[in-house]
Amino acid sequence: MPGILNTSLSGMLAFQRALDVTSNNIANANTPGYSRQVAHFTARPGSGSGVGYIGSGTQISSIERMYDAMQTEQLRTTTTGYSRFNTLNNLSGRMDVLLADPDTGLNSSLQSYFGSMQDLANDPSSIPSRQAVIGEAQGLAAKFQSLDDRLAELEGEVNDRLELSVADINRLASSIAEVNQKISHANGSGNSPNDLLDQRDNLVLQLSAQVAVTTNVQDDGTMSVFIGSGQSLVLGGEARQLGIGGSEFDMTRMTVTYQGSSGSTPLDTASTGGNLGGLLDFRSRILDPARQSLGQTAIAFASSMNEQHGSGMDLRGNLGADLFSVAPPQVLPSSLNTGSGSAVASISDLGALTGVDYVLEFDGSAYSMRRTDTNTVVPMTGTGTAGDPLVADGMSIVVAGTPAAGDRQLLRPTHNAAGSLKSIVTDPQAIALAAPTRSSASFANTGSANISATSVVDAADPGLLGSALIEFTSPTTYSINGAGSFAYSDGSPIVVNGSSVTISGAPAAGDQFTIEANYGASGDNANGLLMAGVQAVGILDGGTISINENYGRLVSEVGSTTHQIQSNLEAQGVVLKNAEDAVLSTSAVNLDEEAANLIKYQQAYQAVAQVVSVASTLFDSLLNATRR
Repeated sequence: MPGILNTSLSGMLAFQRALDVTSNNIANANTPGYSRQVAHFTARPGSGSGVGYIGSGTQISSIERMYDAMQTEQLRTTTTGYSRFNTLNNLSGRMDVLLADPDTGLNSSLQSYFGSMQDLANDPSSIPSRQAVIGEAQGLAAKFQSLDDRLAELEGEVNDRLELSVADINRLASSIAEVNQKISHANGSGNSPNDLLDQRDNLVLQLSAQVAVTTNVQDDGTMSVFIGSGQSLVLGGEARQLGIGGSEFDMTRMTVTYQGSSGSTPLDTASTGGNLGGLLDFRSRILDPARQSLGQTAIAFASSMNEQHGSGMDLRGNLGADLFSVAPPQVLPSSLNTGSGSAVASISDLGALTGVDYVLEFDGSAYSMRRTDTNTVVPMTGTGTAGDPLVADGMSIVVAGTPAAGDRQLLRPTHNAAGSLKSIVTDPQAIALAAPTRSSASFANTGSANISATSVVDAADPGLLGSALIEFTSPTTYSINGAGSFAYSDGSPIVVNGSSVTISGAPAAGDQFTIEANYGASGDNANGLLMAGVQAVGILDGGTISINENYGRLVSEVGSTTHQIQSNLEAQGVVLKNAEDAVLSTSAVNLDEEAANLIKYQQAYQAVAQVVSVASTLFDSLLNATRR
């Protein structure tokens, strides 16, 4: 009888454990990250008898977690990719709307400004039209500032999100380390701590949404977690931390560092991935180039308008002053510098201006310059003095002080330019629409030569507004203000005091032509027409790209990038759904299956209980027989 009872008791205990596992599965059917558990039965060792070994029942040998390491790793990888593209899509989509929308973008303001300039050129003496140009100029400058402010706000949001992401990563790393310790202790009992393993996998999955991770399970059951280019974030029960702070050049620009045993080092952003990687990618690939391109457009607009306006004359007979002001290139010294070197940069060639940022570095004997986006060396000329500045990519750089070897300075030629653009002309009569000089032919001329209208080639010439008399000493030679003898070539330019004219035809000896200041020409719109046409003139990229085209290119590039990101996000979403389905097919709780198991184990338990009843009956019969 004891053998039957022991065998029955083992079955009752085993099926009770199986029912416990099944009920636990049912209770956690909707618990995120829970993996279905299965109780495995094995026969207990039998005992020998005269006819052979007789079994002694059953037992639960293990409770297995339904888990596939390859599927889980694929889910982590796709989660990292989806999170990265989701962050990029959210931020780039907002920027695309900001730049392309007619109400918030720059196009409508540019068109309004140049439209008002064309209207003024059609009626150059109109004070209301001049006042309208000033109003449009102020509105356009405000639009540049507003756009730059919105982009700066996006950069501030990226900084805030970076801080939150780093905080989440540090929290999750500490939690994984704590669970690792519990798993290590639990493994000492010889049983698999399934719930702790689920908890750890769920934490690592959350971590993979923030940053790309690789994992490795150790012999003691703990999991090592690595990020970046192989830096260890979690080793056993120890968690490393990420740090965040200002960059080497700008304390307002957040950078992420790895706090290792050897100190703080920059995190490898090329393999970051996840939400953190999406934030860093958006800033470096989309936001920074957009602010630089917008600033490049602002500089090109302000400089070209100022230059053309300076080549005209206002209603008071003065040469045009600057219409707009814009900040010079920003120079930020490295916080690691040990010398006293400094630099001042200015824009010297709009056609060569790239808009990217540069690092100027002193090696102990000479300066070199690299682009920050490609890290390529930029050729420079000059020595860096005021008389012979360093010249590279449209910038002139004057260096001073005593730099130490390794000292660096960040040059940002266009980054903050759009936010600094201002309209500085408030007097409508100060708008210089007229050409500063005019030409005329003497009524006494006997030849058939004609002189063209003047064009200004050097508005800074001190003699620009002085009078000049071109007199032909013969049909083939002429003098200027009675001096010199110059050979006449039909249609060739003649430059005098910064003005250029052409004389064509057949002059006679004694014929005279005059170049003089264009005073009192309130109806002259020669310079106004040139100012209205600035928007279509090739200025940037070697004189091939106009102001309108440069902004249009920015809008197109951001829109194209956003569309590509959206496509990648949709594709990654499909991959993520497939990975989630694969994990669920292995680990998810099927309530129908669990209900069937519940009935099966219940019936088995009842059957074993019936065996106990039989054993009890046999035992009672035996006792009754022995009483006789």
